[in-house]
Formats: sequence, C-alpha cells, structure tokens
Amino acid sequence: MADVGSPIDLPKALQGLAMLVLSRKKDEKIIIGDSITLMVIEIRGDKVRLGIEAPKEVAVHRQEVYDAIVRENEMQQQADAEGVKPEESKPVEP
Repeated sequence: MADVGSPIDLPKALQGLAMLVLSRKKDEKIIIGDSITLMVIEIRGDKVRLGIEAPKEVAVHRQEVYDAIVRENEMQQQADAEGVKPEESKPVEP
C-alpha cells in the first residue's frame, strides 16, 4: 500500500473535504474504483506527467479546462433564461 503523507495545508476551496495524499514513483499506479487507473509516466523537475485510463463515458479534464466548461455552461444557462436563440450559444459537454 502507498505511503500516506503527513498533513498538508490545503487551499481554502478544499478545506473541509477529505483528501487522500499518496506518494508514487515513476511507472507506479493508483486505482480508483474498478475502472480508473492513474499512472505516473514521467517526473521532470516540478512537473509530473500522468496517464489516465478510464471508460469513455467518464469525463477527464485538467482543472482549468473543466473550469472553462463550467463557465461556458453557466453562460449558456443565463442566455437561455434571457431568451437567446440556441444557435447563438451552445453548451459545452464536461
């Protein structure tokens, strides 16, 4: 089983949520549920490259991409509420 690190200072948005902190080396994996696998592909300086195996129906995004999708969908909902035609603005799938 992977080592669990010592307590860390979490960003305010994550405070109050449970976070499991694991240490992994290159080529080691983490399994989530029965169908998602994360693998450390490369470690170079302060960057870690991860490989993610997940079913096609599971959306996997970097945080900044996910945030942009959420913003776009919120804008679409607002446009819908204001009566903007659907062809003028379309939601993005997360």
